[in-house]
Amino acid sequence: METDAAPPQGPAPPHKPWQQAVRLGAAAAVGVMLWLLTGAMLPPGCVTDSCSWYVTGDPLIALGCLMAVAWRRRYPVPVALAVSVASAASTLASGAALLAIGSLAARRRPAGIAAVAAAFVVAPLFTMALYPVDRPPGSPWIQLALQVLTAGVAVATGWAVGARRAEVLSLRERARSAEREQAALADRARMLERNRIAGEMHDTLAHRISLVALQAGALDHRADLAAEDRGVLVRGIADGAHRALEDLRDVLGVLRAEPPDRPGPPRPSWDHVPDLVADARASGMDVVLTVDPSARPPDGVGDLCYRVVREALTNAAKHAPGAPVRITLDGEPGGALGIAVRNGPAARTNARPPASGYGLPGLAERIRSVGGTLGHHRAPDGGFVLSARLPWPDEPERRP
Repeated sequence: METDAAPPQGPAPPHKPWQQAVRLGAAAAVGVMLWLLTGAMLPPGCVTDSCSWYVTGDPLIALGCLMAVAWRRRYPVPVALAVSVASAASTLASGAALLAIGSLAARRRPAGIAAVAAAFVVAPLFTMALYPVDRPPGSPWIQLALQVLTAGVAVATGWAVGARRAEVLSLRERARSAEREQAALADRARMLERNRIAGEMHDTLAHRISLVALQAGALDHRADLAAEDRGVLVRGIADGAHRALEDLRDVLGVLRAEPPDRPGPPRPSWDHVPDLVADARASGMDVVLTVDPSARPPDGVGDLCYRVVREALTNAAKHAPGAPVRITLDGEPGGALGIAVRNGPAARTNARPPASGYGLPGLAERIRSVGGTLGHHRAPDGGFVLSARLPWPDEPERRP
């Protein structure tokens, strides 16, 4: 069950100088009106005869109260208590007393408010003789009721101001918290996007470079190649390096947030799996692709299928150059798309491209995120088998 936030117990937020001046001016104006009203109730000629307190002591005490009220934010309870008691002997200081009581009530401290309000209500009962005004019978009770009403209005107004101030502070804190949360989410989104781009760069460039390394290895170990075959391998190396540079430029363009001046590489999809196999064959790999599905899988499944085949071909080119590769794709809607890539045993070579170690773990994470599985193991003949099963939703889409 939710509860209201605790009232602020610290000092009130600072105000601008002009706000302080406005409040002191309003307090002085209220005091002047009450002072003039009291003067109108005095007997004629009293001011110059027996009411010297009205024109001397009253204004002096009011001036001191106004000066003290300026320190109400630093010493709220002492200032409010002193001004409330002093206002009993100075009607001109009544505005300052109301300002001090309201400021204290805005802090919502019940104990201090009760003490100051009691002093404001009771103290005038002992200073009624300072002003020789004709009072009807029962005037002390009328005076007490007026003081209680005045103090109640000041406390209620200050309490409402304090509640509003606490609400504004709470809303500001919520806004700052929301901004911090939004910044954290944006940082996380940027981090995830960088990781995604890094994964794409790794998969794409690793595949290109592995094919280039395969062709370069063939040139190094096949001294009996004909000039035409050697030219095909050289052109393949140049084309692979050119494509790798283009892919790198596209990824760097995305990282720099620059609009590309030409279309980027095609998005990995089911339709590009044959092109992937054709590029591997052009690089000298012995690849056979067998496709069994009776329907075209959806885009998400086709995307992952492309990535699995690309990673398998990359690893085969790196670790088993020259070995035959057999790719089998089978499945049906409502079941799963099965992917099996098997390559023969690796030939003995003196040097192989270094492995990053991020290909298969990253691919496994992608497949697990959609509920699929990925497995890989050594074959009895020394080759390597990479298999995956991807969920295939039941969709009516069929290939013509």
